[in-house]
Amino acid sequence: MSDTLDRSTKINLLKEPVVKRLCEVLDKSSNKGWRKLGEIVGNDRRLKVSSDDMEMCSLKVLELEGSPSRMLLRLMGERGCTMGHLVDHLQTLGNSEALQCLKPTALQILIQPQSVALMSGHNLRLSCNAVGKSPVQYQWFKGKDEVPNCFSPDLVISPVQLKDAGFYICRVNCGDTFEFSQWAQVDVLNVTLCCGQSYQSLGGRLKLAIQPQPQRLHVGDNLQLECGAVGRPIPRYQWHRNGVPIPNASKRRLLIQHVMQDQHGRYRCEISSSTERMWTNEIDVVIAPRISVQISGAMECSEDDVYAIGGGSNDFFLNSLPEQLYATDKVALLIGNLSYQNHPQLKAPMVDVYDLTNLLRQLNFQVVSLLDLTESEMRNAVDEFLLLLHKGVYGLLYYAGHGYENYGNSFMVPVDVPNPYRSANCLCVQSILKLMQEKETGLNVFLLDMCRKRNIHDDSTPNVVLRVTANIVFGYATCQDAEAFELSSSGFTNGVFVKFLKKRLLDDEKITVVLDRVAEDMGQFDATKGKQALEIRSSLSERRALTDPILPGDSADLAHTLSRQWAKAHELPESMCLNFDCGAQIKLGFAAEFSNVLVIYTHIVKKPEDMSFCQAHVTDFSQELDVDPKEMNRETPEETGIYFLSSSLPQHCLYTRVSSLQKLREELVFTVCLQGTFPAMDDDPVHWTQSINIGKPLIARLDLHRAGRRNSCLQTCLMPHSPCHSPCHSPGPEHHLHLNLHHGSHQAQDYSRLSPQQHYVGAVGGCGDSFYENIGYSHCEPVYDSAARLSTSPGRHSIPIEASDDINELQTVFINSLQLQQQ
Repeated sequence: MSDTLDRSTKINLLKEPVVKRLCEVLDKSSNKGWRKLGEIVGNDRRLKVSSDDMEMCSLKVLELEGSPSRMLLRLMGERGCTMGHLVDHLQTLGNSEALQCLKPTALQILIQPQSVALMSGHNLRLSCNAVGKSPVQYQWFKGKDEVPNCFSPDLVISPVQLKDAGFYICRVNCGDTFEFSQWAQVDVLNVTLCCGQSYQSLGGRLKLAIQPQPQRLHVGDNLQLECGAVGRPIPRYQWHRNGVPIPNASKRRLLIQHVMQDQHGRYRCEISSSTERMWTNEIDVVIAPRISVQISGAMECSEDDVYAIGGGSNDFFLNSLPEQLYATDKVALLIGNLSYQNHPQLKAPMVDVYDLTNLLRQLNFQVVSLLDLTESEMRNAVDEFLLLLHKGVYGLLYYAGHGYENYGNSFMVPVDVPNPYRSANCLCVQSILKLMQEKETGLNVFLLDMCRKRNIHDDSTPNVVLRVTANIVFGYATCQDAEAFELSSSGFTNGVFVKFLKKRLLDDEKITVVLDRVAEDMGQFDATKGKQALEIRSSLSERRALTDPILPGDSADLAHTLSRQWAKAHELPESMCLNFDCGAQIKLGFAAEFSNVLVIYTHIVKKPEDMSFCQAHVTDFSQELDVDPKEMNRETPEETGIYFLSSSLPQHCLYTRVSSLQKLREELVFTVCLQGTFPAMDDDPVHWTQSINIGKPLIARLDLHRAGRRNSCLQTCLMPHSPCHSPCHSPGPEHHLHLNLHHGSHQAQDYSRLSPQQHYVGAVGGCGDSFYENIGYSHCEPVYDSAARLSTSPGRHSIPIEASDDINELQTVFINSLQLQQQ
């Protein structure tokens, strides 16, 4: 068949849409399906599909959405089956519909754009080339935005500037068919080569361009080191201290906050590509103890600071300070509740929490990010948050999920509340503020991304008496007695509030000014104009900004102790190499997606020469954890639900996402299972196992599951007239918000009945219920996907997320430029 795909292509390289269509055809066919194909393949000595293999395939029908055909194709691929073999066997089978699945698409991308690091002032060229059955059209994007007038296979920027750094992708159209290229990362370094050497003369090889510089710091300062190299493909980085790799230090810039004296030493960075490796210079980092003096009772500083400013002149020092305010520390607790047990599910909180986590970390906040907490877990998380607060600290609490407001008090709704519910099942925000005030914090910021409708079934009237302080800021995603909304499509997008908040959060402005600008931006958004408006409540009398620098106060030792408490919630297990008796070596690695979500990946480092197939997977997790067996040990991060770390995880691994770590009561123990086959043993699979104990990773160390804790949050939230054993109520389904975006009436509908391709605006947090309104969007010229629905941008699953401080964050979808259109 000359019109099929390349006969020499291994079938395990088939794209997922092709495999999915083929499996659907073979699974539903009776006399020409997977079982008959297995019999034909069984006669092919090259593939050696045995009766035991066929039995293993047939057992897949017992699994939810299990596919015997997919299992058979996987076995064939592992044993070297090519497209030519598969086509021959399908022709013998006589299944023309299955053969049709293997015909080439109307559009194929032959050349993918490649990531590159280069210097500002030089020329950037990214190439994408495709062939189709009709003329091919191109459109380049930088992140969420189209690159103007870039309609050719080559994207050329001459000269390239720092603002051009980011992620690029090309959309290729051929008639009604379209494909997106791979993402290409462009890193632009603000340096120039010496001796007249140009970037073009480097031939794509690595070239060291930025060397780290020696540092002399005091205890409590932030250590910042930077290096950089140019080349194609884009370099990888790993920082070392005293010859030992620093965990999670794999970016061009190394930032260590609040250094201690034992972190001094000799630092250098290893820079590598697939074919090269080089080292930067090794530099000394000296960390001296901080000697404090008191100047006229104004504030504490180091002696070095005093003499550097004015040669010991206290008057000059005092006169220069008032315009700059400081935080003694910055701490943020971010909670996103989406998987409600008795109420409509949400999508945006996961994206919102992830995006805000990365932004707040750029502002030097210590961030704890948590998803899907029960009532007791939320209260215990707040208790841990309060432990991190002390005098002068900037404390920020962000919550996204269902919520309501009664008598001026806001209530956050945990995922396990009954239906209906009342205040005894929820957390009162004002009660948390009262506890924060007792810590003498420098700034208290609450960002509440939830509905504020009245809960008519909650008749409690809590009386929370707050102190009069000039450091409180509330940013409500919506006005009183109104709903907040999340935008969604086939991928993951932000809620309306965070969609605009994240554009402004890094601005060096007073926090209330930042929120004012967010409110103005939201007011211009047609989809929710007149339905959702940001409300700001503030008693802030100083120019406090989230960008304010950190200057440790009198209690530096206390701050360090509290920082260690925060660090406990972010300690990852060390990666490890596992050696098996057969001679195989496996790398077991870990990454954190959120403070309570762990990613585990396995990679074959060494395979014995006489082993024809080798694979390692993880299994046997505690039932307390949220681990779906069908989403474990997948070949791509997206397949197992890992959407935000896909660009930073190593390739060619099997990935598993372990969530709800806050529920872990004992140390995390699981099994690594190695499966291998040997030609000498007729390729019958052989198994080896190792039990692995990684202790309590991330937030599990804080034991948020415990019921017998201090519960200072619980004691403050519960009022005498709303005991926790009282019957709970919440608004019933009669209290829906009805939108009329197209001057037509729409009935409320359950989120679970929406098809994945539908675009909708949904209430983020109603009083026990939500409303979802169908909305269509279009951007640029419309193109059609396989479901014949309008599609204009790469899906969320394909968008890389880069959390480093030198790469601009991407929008999750091209939502900024969407235009409403009548459906």
